[in-house]
This record gives sequence, C-alpha cells and structure tokens, in this order.
Amino acid sequence: MITVFYDGLCGLCSREIAYYRRLSPRAPIAWCDIARDPAPLEQRGISQADGLFYLHAEDADGHMHVGLDAFVLIWRHFAGWHLLAAFVRLPGIGFAADRLYRWFAARRFKRLGHCQAALDRAAPAKQNEPVYS
Repeated sequence: MITVFYDGLCGLCSREIAYYRRLSPRAPIAWCDIARDPAPLEQRGISQADGLFYLHAEDADGHMHVGLDAFVLIWRHFAGWHLLAAFVRLPGIGFAADRLYRWFAARRFKRLGHCQAALDRAAPAKQNEPVYS
C-alpha cells in the first residue's frame, strides 16, 4: 500500500486526487489530507509546510517520494498511467517535468493563504533553514 499526502484545501489538488480515487489502483492507496490534519505527515518528521509545498507519497517500504517522484509512484498504480510514469523518467523529459512541477508548486504555495499560514507556523522551528521563495 502507498500513502499519499495531499493538500485538500487546494482546489486543483483536490480535483486531481478525487479523479485518482475514482480509478481502480493496482494496490490499495491511503489518501491523507494534510491541510486539514498534518499529524500523519508530521509523525514522519515532515512539517505541514513542507508537505503542502510538494506532494509527498510513501511507498510500501516506507520510502518517501516527493514532488514529481510522488506523482510517478501514484501513476504506476493505475492502468495506462504507468506509461506517463515511464515517459517522465526519460532523459531530458524528467528534468524538464521536474523543473516545471517545482515552478508550479512554488507559485501555488505562494498564492494559497493556508500554505503561507503553515509556513508561518513552521518559521520559528526553521530559523536556520531556507525559506521557500
């Protein structure tokens, strides 16, 4: 089983997760809305702000996949979508797809108030770590 940690207060994110939930995965998937309850992700040592910034998914072995890697993990569990997972792993394509995802994630994070609130809550604990920009 994989566990997907997603932003349930992001309209686009919620629609995408709702779409995946209607599909029939090859293995069970647990869906955790960390915007409403960050505890499952925080139990793994990841802040709510970090979880909201990039999609996170944990595989059956407990390895955390972040960003595009999380999408690839999800896509591998659905018929037809495994082809997209393989495509974005091709040389050059993966690099470009990852950069595009990072750009989009940063813009989305800056524009959503609940993401900024999570960052503000995390700021005292992360004084020596880089701030998302």
